[in-house]
Amino acid sequence: MKTKKSKSNGKNKPALRAYSSIMLDGPERAPSRAMLYAVGFKPEDFKKPIIGIASTWSMVTPCNAHIDQLAREAEAGANRAGGKAIIFNTITISDGISMGSEGMKYSLVSREVIADSIETVVACEGMDGFVAIGGCDKNMPGSLIAMARLNRPSVFVYGGTILPGCITGDPRKLDIVSVFEAVGAHANKKINDAQLQKVEACAIPGPGSCGGMYTANTMASAIEAMGMSLPNSSAQNAISKAKKEDCQRAGAAVLAMLESGLRPLDIMTRRAFENAITVIITLGGSTNAVLHLLAMAHAAGVKLALDDFTKIGKRVPVLADLKPSGKYLMSELVAIGGIQPLMKMLLDAGLLHGDCLTVTGKSLAENLAHVPPYPQFQKIIQPLDNPIKKTSHLVILYGNLAPGGAVAKITGKEGTRFEGTARVYNSEEQALEKILDGTIKKGDVVVIRFEGPKGGPGMREMLAPTSAISGKGLGKDVALITDGRFSGGTHGFVVGHITPEAYVGGPLALVRNGDRILIDAERSEISLRISAREMQVRRKAWKPIPPRYTRGVLAKYAHTVTQASFGAVTDRNLKLD
Repeated sequence: MKTKKSKSNGKNKPALRAYSSIMLDGPERAPSRAMLYAVGFKPEDFKKPIIGIASTWSMVTPCNAHIDQLAREAEAGANRAGGKAIIFNTITISDGISMGSEGMKYSLVSREVIADSIETVVACEGMDGFVAIGGCDKNMPGSLIAMARLNRPSVFVYGGTILPGCITGDPRKLDIVSVFEAVGAHANKKINDAQLQKVEACAIPGPGSCGGMYTANTMASAIEAMGMSLPNSSAQNAISKAKKEDCQRAGAAVLAMLESGLRPLDIMTRRAFENAITVIITLGGSTNAVLHLLAMAHAAGVKLALDDFTKIGKRVPVLADLKPSGKYLMSELVAIGGIQPLMKMLLDAGLLHGDCLTVTGKSLAENLAHVPPYPQFQKIIQPLDNPIKKTSHLVILYGNLAPGGAVAKITGKEGTRFEGTARVYNSEEQALEKILDGTIKKGDVVVIRFEGPKGGPGMREMLAPTSAISGKGLGKDVALITDGRFSGGTHGFVVGHITPEAYVGGPLALVRNGDRILIDAERSEISLRISAREMQVRRKAWKPIPPRYTRGVLAKYAHTVTQASFGAVTDRNLKLD
């Protein structure tokens, strides 16, 4: 929904209180004010703009375990700037804990729940603006979808990255992906029970989001590049003075946006989304960014499609040597300056739109004007004239297996072409069992289907099977394709988001064991090597499967969700007549 600026009468500045004044002003609103006295309001607070602080705090996951403290910092910043802050919560789930289980089907669903709940509270309670603080993956796009729908002054704050785990005497810097890959190594008899337990116990040392350029750090970087976070918000350690200060400044920034009339839809433009895509490509970011940016653009009314990632990817290189495909962690990028020097490099090279507005009230170019370069001998970010990959690692594929498109993560380390024999599984669990027991061999293409937005439902991430493949030393020798999606921690020859999905009769449903499958990143192709006639015969014989869930949130989600090529959103083409 779009907001309208209120006219000022010169005294109470109702333009600053366009929503709270309706809720709280006048004798007839005394009952509303009475309720707020009970939660700490004083008479003078009713003359201030009401600023929501949307906290995703939870003990469910280390990504969000500290966000209650950050919410208090944002509250203090908003109050000092002349507002009256109200903290409220929304949900979070943990991909890392639920990965590989039936519970993971709720992961992508949580993005919609978060967006809906923030929209519900802010709109219901007449909040004039808000700060949203998120840690785990779906918190971020969920918050931005709500910001676009509400279009009230708002700032996103990233909860920050986790620090690496370590084992005494072991030089490795561990993270959650280290644990998943250790499971594969254990199955392959490369490590024993005690070694696995050591990795498990030490990989996650405290609060913060997963430490590589996985989905959380990818989306935080994309949001900063888009201008909806304050400079450097995406590149701070979760437990740090810098992150507390970021929260305080965010609270104050919402008041400044109210004063100036700056709104999210002034910032979330087509050119801002192009900036976000550019930055995530240079960082080697997660395939989930494609899904989430499409959903955010839909909420903002911005036309964005799969092919835009291809167009931008042809001119933008991969520069960051970050996990999962590279060597370094986000905390190490934080130590050399975060993504601001990278964006300055890209701006100077003409790869970013410097005129885009940001939540600071300044343009991106103005924000970057005085950013110093990276230290001279750092090895994390490569120069533009010596990239890790000359074009994007996010490759959009089409072909008779994916007429609606698919998303591959091809860094070049795994090659650019793979042809192999299909090994077909109708769930992630079936595939993982066969990977771990040694059934999957060099030259196989693991096909995991009925895991799409509708068929799963919920489009589970395939981190467990892809990590098991890597842990068994088959990362370059086995491909995996799915109508599900991948964790940002996934690496290897993988293709996800295959559209249309198998559940709705997409070609993936027609693949049989022993079929030959070609994945060619150079030609942007994914094909089932059978004749058109054979494809037609199989299509006629195909019968739909019944839905896995018939009531509750997963059933509702499956009924309303679009295909992945549209961002897997739930409010597109609603029948409202």
